[in-house]
Amino acid sequence: MIVNSYSEFAGCIGQEIGVSDYHKVTQKQINLFADATLDHQWIHIDTNRAKNESPYGTTIAHGYFSVSILPYLWAQIIEVNNIKMMVNYGIESLKFNQPVLVNSEIRVRARLKSLVDLRGTAKAEVEIVLEIKESKKPALKGMIVFLYQFK
Repeated sequence: MIVNSYSEFAGCIGQEIGVSDYHKVTQKQINLFADATLDHQWIHIDTNRAKNESPYGTTIAHGYFSVSILPYLWAQIIEVNNIKMMVNYGIESLKFNQPVLVNSEIRVRARLKSLVDLRGTAKAEVEIVLEIKESKKPALKGMIVFLYQFK
């Protein structure tokens, strides 16, 4: 979807904006995230131990890895033009429903819940569902907030 103005964006309130492509979560990405966040819990990075001791039989992505990839996946769904700046503003709600196993493919489904003009800055509340390929239960559901400053 391409949006060129606040009014075009406002016309999408209540609608599903779209669905991103699937993204495969690799062990290399999980390891790099562990290094970046200093979270080296074995369930994420020790493939041998996870194979033998984890209830999942493999490593899993950090929950916050799944959150941190949301802006990347959101950008696949929508292109907002004629803006000075976009900021990841916050998360209103978030619930982890199940872990993302290594080599799983994930994608985001997004719906624009609201758009409010805050003195020239558009506050977009987006309902997101992070789906796991071939799974009926999503990895997470939540409400993320972006701020857009239109020109």
